[in-house]
Order: sequence, then C-alpha cells, then structure tokens
Amino acid sequence: MAAPMLRWVGRGRRWTFARVDGGSCHRRGAPTGSTSNRIRGQSSVAQQPLYTTQKPRKGEHKWAAVVGLEIHAQISSNSKLFSGSQVRFSAPPNSLVSFFDASLPGTLPVLNRRCVEAAVMTGLALNCHINKKSLFDRKHYFYADLPAGYQITQRRLPIAVNGSLTYSVCAGKKQSQVIPKTVRIKQIQLEQDSGKSLHDDLRSQTLIDLNRAEGQLRVDANISVHHPGEPLGVRTEVKNLNSIRFLAKAIDYEIQRQIDELENGGEILNETRSFHHQLGYTMSMRDKEGKQDYRWFMPEPNLPPLVLYDATSLPAGADPQQVINIDQIRETLPELPSVTRERLVQQYGMLLEHSFTLLNEVGLLEFFQNVIKETRAEPKKVTSWVLNTFLGYLKQQNLAVSESPVTPSALAELLDLLDSRTISSAAAKQVFEELWKREGKTPGQIVSEKQLELMEDRGALEQLCHSVMEAHPQVVMDLKEGHPRAINKLIGLVRKATQSRADPAMIKEILEKKLSS
Repeated sequence: MAAPMLRWVGRGRRWTFARVDGGSCHRRGAPTGSTSNRIRGQSSVAQQPLYTTQKPRKGEHKWAAVVGLEIHAQISSNSKLFSGSQVRFSAPPNSLVSFFDASLPGTLPVLNRRCVEAAVMTGLALNCHINKKSLFDRKHYFYADLPAGYQITQRRLPIAVNGSLTYSVCAGKKQSQVIPKTVRIKQIQLEQDSGKSLHDDLRSQTLIDLNRAEGQLRVDANISVHHPGEPLGVRTEVKNLNSIRFLAKAIDYEIQRQIDELENGGEILNETRSFHHQLGYTMSMRDKEGKQDYRWFMPEPNLPPLVLYDATSLPAGADPQQVINIDQIRETLPELPSVTRERLVQQYGMLLEHSFTLLNEVGLLEFFQNVIKETRAEPKKVTSWVLNTFLGYLKQQNLAVSESPVTPSALAELLDLLDSRTISSAAAKQVFEELWKREGKTPGQIVSEKQLELMEDRGALEQLCHSVMEAHPQVVMDLKEGHPRAINKLIGLVRKATQSRADPAMIKEILEKKLSS
C-alpha cells in the first residue's frame, strides 16, 4: 500500500455560460465554494457553484457548471500510514512492502503519529475545526491494487471539517486590481493509499506495485452543468489529474462537452472519465450508472477512535509521546502566506501584487529579506531591484533563486553604494551586470576598477557642460525658445561623456544656471 496522503474534499465552484447557435462563450468564475480535505496519505477538495450576474442575450441559454475537486496530497513522512515500511520515491517495485501492505492474514494496522500531526497541521492552516475524536472506516471495493478488498479511510467522522482558504486574484490590464476569494473546505481525512497498476500492453497484462500509487499531488474533478434555478445535473468524474494546468484544461473541456451534449438533445452519464493531456479531451473509463462508487462502508474494527487533546483537555501527567496536543501543533505553524503578504504590505509599503511575486517565486522572499537586513536603502528601492533587475536576470537565464550568482550581501552592498550617491543608477546597472558574471568581485571592487564613482569635481563637470553646450548650439537655441524638454538631450550628452559617472541632478542644475546667465 502506498505512502501516506492527505485527502481534501470541498464544495463546488460555478461557472456561467451562454450559448448561441451552437457556438459558445464562457467565463470562469472564481471559487466561492468549499473544499474538503482528507489525509490518508490523501486529500480531496470539492468546489462550490458560482454564478455571474450577466444576463443572456435574446436566444441564448444560460448554463451554470458545478465542479467538485478531491485533492490527494502526499504526507511528508518516512514511513507509511499504517505500517513501518519506508516511503521512498522511485524505489524498485514491491521493494517497500510489509506483511500488512500485502494484506497477509493476521496483520494489523499501526497508525503513524507523524501523519496524524500533519493532518492536524493542515487542518489548522486551512482554518478547519479539528475533531478531538475521529473514526476510521473500511471502504470496500475490489481491484487488483487493493489486496485486502477494502481501504481504511475516515468517512463518518474525519479528523478536520469546515475550513476555508482565502486567496487573492490579480485582475485588470496591469494586474493591479486585487480581488479576494474564499474556498470552503468541507473536510480533511486520513486515508490509506492503494497500490499502483502498471499496464503492459505488449504482453496484455497488468502488474501491481504495492510500494505506492501517487506522486505528491493528484486531483479528481467532479463536474456537472445545469440551468440556474434548476436541479443540479448528472456529474462525471475526471480521475487522476496531476497538474494544475491539466486540471484547468480537463474542467474546461468537460464543461463544454456536457453543454454540447445537452444542447444537442443527448444525456450525461454518471461515469468516470480520464483526461488525455496530449490531445486535450476527456474519455470514458467506466460507467457508474446503477452502481455505488464504493459499495460498503463499515467501522474499522482494528483501529480505535483517534483521540486528540488541547491545552484544556490534556490529562494531567500525560506522556507527551503518547498524546497529540492540538495547541502545541498550532504553535509550530509557520507564518501563513496570507499573513506574510499582509505583513509585507504593512511593513514595507509595497503593492499587494509585489507581495504575491515575492511569495510565488521559491526562495525570493528570503532573498529579499536578507537584502533588507544588510542595506541602508529604502525598502521600495530594494523591492524594485529585487523584482525588476534581479528577477529579470533570473527569468532571462531560466535560473532559480538558489542558482543566482548574485548574493543578497552583494546586492545590499550595491544598493548602499547607490544610496550614498557613490555611483549613479546607470553605473549600478553596470555593476550588477559584472556581478552576474560570477567573477567573485565585490561591488566596491568593480566600481573602483572601472572608475564608476560619481564625479565629485564640480569645476570639471561645469567645464564639460560648457563644452557640450558649445558643441550643440541648436539644442541650446531650442531651450531658449521655450522647449524645456530639450534639456534632457544635453543631460544625456554630458552623462555619455562622463560614462554615466555624473549625477543627473547636478548636471541639470549646472546647465540651467548657465542657460539663465
């Protein structure tokens, strides 16, 4: 049997569609539904319907789609949920299988403490109510990758219920409009994983690997369409989606397929479908009509109720190794992304969309915070350099933050040179480019070697400005005739002559003084 997994299930998300003459236009709405989680090593999420207020035009028929997501997420643990067998990715088939995993008679499940703690932590992070008492059940179905003929899950009373996940979507032409959204979490449950079927088409046989079945994430999507105000439609289930991109494509395709089928007088079958990611369509796997998805549930007789405690209910003198304290786990929770984003906005005055970028790029927030600690530059300037210059170079060369040749200390030193007006902004860009070459030099060394310091000799700068004005009399004439923007031309010429070592503000001051005299 497989590695421990978290399973989430949630309510639905809704889309509204309009159909005209066999064509279609549709808009995906944001999730407002609930998501439920299970930990079994698995978790599942369902979504809730969403309606738009846009009225259909004459001749159009309005559709609403309801999508329920069941998310299976692998728990990071060293051993399996109910046995001591090791969890290791890409291990040889059936090399990590205990007697219990193979369902030999007389073997009993032993619950993995680490998996329970992970389930509680996930529930707390998703604002769930943690049940101090939860129960295990057997879900019976017969398939070759399930040698016991049943799967241990939590159907009646799961470990966590009634949570929510709040997030924001950036919209608008410049992605500057931030729209908050909330998905409700129905439940999180611990659930045993099944084995993996390996189909050998060449030999027309199927082999079973009881090490594990899933990767780190897998999603099953339940999808139906209906007219608003009418009963929900018949649902189909698209199984085993392993990326967000494929999930979105499968949902979009299946919604449109069902609408097309119903518009043409057909009917939707209650069936399980798979998604062909290369061709971009779903196809039928098996029919659920007249059958129960999973046939018989019964209490798991070999596992007692799972009892958790908090600070108020913890028995006096209890051995910490023998109990799980919800409040203790709550104290170990890291700062959640929503809290981090709010802190960044409040502490550094950055735009909310900038806080999203810092959190979405792995390692970028830590890099930013390390630069902030070591530089005297204003946070807004640090934000600009990290998100524009630094991240731009990373994207250009397809590098992760951890692979960057520029360290936080080096960028902090560069920003200090810029902040102290030792170098100009243009010179700072040159220094950064040299740092990216991995030559091991500090910003100070680069500035010294390439003589990039700002000119401090005002007399020499005044003489240079005078020479530029004499060499470009037409630009000077334009200025005197009331074209103030012409001064930018002179500033650019002076900066070019100084290899960007002169302060633009000082150049402008000198030029304006000479023009007025």
